[in-house]
Amino acid sequence: MLKLTNIKRVGMLLRPSTPELKEMFFEAKRIFESRGIEVIIDNISGGMIDVMGQPFDMMCQNCDFLVTIGGDGTLISAVRRSYRYQLPVLGIHAGKLGFLADLDFAELESFVDKMIEGEYRIDQRAVLQATIVTPNGESQIFAFNDIVLTRPSIAKMIRLETYVDGRSFNTYYGDGVVVSTPTGSTAYNLSAGGPVLFPLTQVFALTPICPHSLTQRPVVLPGHFEIEMKTPDASALVIVDGQDLVEISDCDTVHIKLASGAAHLIHRKEFNYFEVLKEKLGWGN
Repeated sequence: MLKLTNIKRVGMLLRPSTPELKEMFFEAKRIFESRGIEVIIDNISGGMIDVMGQPFDMMCQNCDFLVTIGGDGTLISAVRRSYRYQLPVLGIHAGKLGFLADLDFAELESFVDKMIEGEYRIDQRAVLQATIVTPNGESQIFAFNDIVLTRPSIAKMIRLETYVDGRSFNTYYGDGVVVSTPTGSTAYNLSAGGPVLFPLTQVFALTPICPHSLTQRPVVLPGHFEIEMKTPDASALVIVDGQDLVEISDCDTVHIKLASGAAHLIHRKEFNYFEVLKEKLGWGN
């Protein structure tokens, strides 16, 4: 089981455009520093609350783990941007309970004590790796929730030719396709009619968005598979975790697979995914 040893510094990120989180930041800073743990804030969050911060990459190089204060979106952004540093991330929700940011701020002080005593856990979650190959070269992106290939205009449908491990698999025709990690299965994938996947599994889902044919259904693939997607249309959009956007043309291909490394989420030892799922989706009421 993964554990942090000799915790000295924590990097902190706040939900963007929310300066009212200033008090929460200073209280969190007090909690960590009173236990001998230095707090570094990233410069964008710091600028929002008039506190000196460090550039994100520098902060990641100087800390042992990250803490986000906000919601799931803040945590997802932090996980994706810090992926290459393999830093564990703790999500604190500043509002409603999240699927990922599940620690209430009121629990932070007692949880930090438990962390120091080793009474916590680090879950490893799958990350998507996409390589976009163009005539001018290739670029790589990572996604914690999902990669969506969709139409550039709401007035048109898109055709997406899909290959699995080099073999023709399907041609999707409609509004697009969601390629989702197990963590992201409760996000856009769920809204599009895709399956809920247990977050610690090594699989990913392909879910068509408003397909033209009712025979097009979600498919779950083993994590060792690689898919390739391209469009005969003039252009398409690749949307990463609902936050970053790349435009591709009919000359480009997108190769998607599970990344070799995992994302690491810090949770309370008693954290139960099914309890969170039940509460968030209102099951059993």
